[in-house]
Amino acid sequence: MGDTANDQTHALSDVLDTLEASLDGESVTVEHVVDKLGRASFASVMLIFSLISTSPASAIPGVTAVVAMLVLLLIVQMMIGRESVWLPHFVASKRLDADTVEHGVKWLRKPVAWIEQFIRPRVTFLFHRPWLWLPMILIALLTLFMPFMEIVPTSGSIASAVIALFAASLLTRDGLLACLSFGLLLAVPMTLYFV
Repeated sequence: MGDTANDQTHALSDVLDTLEASLDGESVTVEHVVDKLGRASFASVMLIFSLISTSPASAIPGVTAVVAMLVLLLIVQMMIGRESVWLPHFVASKRLDADTVEHGVKWLRKPVAWIEQFIRPRVTFLFHRPWLWLPMILIALLTLFMPFMEIVPTSGSIASAVIALFAASLLTRDGLLACLSFGLLLAVPMTLYFV
């Protein structure tokens, strides 16, 4: 039991390790990254791409929109009960600059390590239907607005952080982390209103 909890606690760093290990050239495709993360792990795929959009890599035009589209595809597939990730060719073939992604991974190491000190499986009933439907619907709605957030500085990163926290909560089965993501979700419209 302890080993399982420990594995879940370090799940976020494990995902970063897997992503870093997948960077074997000047650029990588989205499909290559998804294959390395595992097509059955929707949460891992959602986490890594939302983290990329939260990192300095989000400054690249179009990154937030691509991540939003990818997350929406993942959420829809989770809701209909697919067992493996499917991506349309135009998304799967999208290339990411390996140096930029690697820089983003290094930037994320410290905040991820800090978060891992506090996460553990708890309030796990939130990850069962019908409770799980509410956050998935809210995240799906959020992704529809993300492409327009690129014109407002930081708002896209905040939206991506919400998704990253939700994905992290799925990986670690931490219901309190899921609740924190809902709280941060409220900051998105507030940011847009005051900017």
